[in-house]
Amino acid sequence: MLPRLLRSINCCLQTHVLPGRQHLCTGTRQPCHTYRYRHHWNYSAQRSVCTCICRICATENVSFTMEKVSFGSSGAVGYEAGPKDSPAVVVLQEWWGVNDIIKEHAHLIADAGGFRVLIPDLYKGKVGVDKEEASHLMNNLDFKAAVAELTDAVVYLRSTGSPKVGVVGFCMGGALTFAAAQHAGVDCAAPFYGIPDPAICDPAAIKVPVQAHFGELDTMKGFSDPASIQKVVDSMKAAGAPVELFMYEKSGHAFMNALTEKGRAKIKGGIRCSGPRQGL
Repeated sequence: MLPRLLRSINCCLQTHVLPGRQHLCTGTRQPCHTYRYRHHWNYSAQRSVCTCICRICATENVSFTMEKVSFGSSGAVGYEAGPKDSPAVVVLQEWWGVNDIIKEHAHLIADAGGFRVLIPDLYKGKVGVDKEEASHLMNNLDFKAAVAELTDAVVYLRSTGSPKVGVVGFCMGGALTFAAAQHAGVDCAAPFYGIPDPAICDPAAIKVPVQAHFGELDTMKGFSDPASIQKVVDSMKAAGAPVELFMYEKSGHAFMNALTEKGRAKIKGGIRCSGPRQGL
């Protein structure tokens, strides 16, 4: 499952073709590869809807919906899509919360890989609109409770049809991906640019396959810079943990957001996922 998961995560928007209504610019149901996404909440259906909009002729195609679900004894909330009997991927948010970027990541994984996806809403509906608010939300998150919630998410996915469950996360979610690999009962994990605090995870104790993805130009010392993740990976290998590290040239923090429409807008505006390591 792990290689297939990573092929899905690393898919490119240029090869991501969505069927839908006939497009004026092509005369077919295939868009011209220049399109954008728009997300909105359908209140009547209680679903998050992702719409593909062709940049040339503005043809809209509702291509992806996420159903709001609850799971676990605490009634945790998340957003789910994909066939119940497919292998599942738990997709973990950056410090911003469950915003359009993380939903689009889930969309790419589900659509390109045929996976069932679930985004646990760790902030319980709150989303950071700027760095200060995102930092406040992250620093007030109970990370041990969050790991327990991820365990409930895995149990929910398995009990409702998914034969295997993997986890992927970005920034804060990357750190939690390591924790989920150790504690949540997943089959594999793909953390992106985030290292967990020892209080919630000992990476050397992880027993499932891990593929870690980090940028060579990441400057977040102690959290996602090359030297810090290399130290973690070295300790995992010394303990016999099944881990691979992929370092991306000319890439800084949050490089995966360049695959998403909203992410490109934030990158252009100079906004990055940043924040104190404390509490991660």
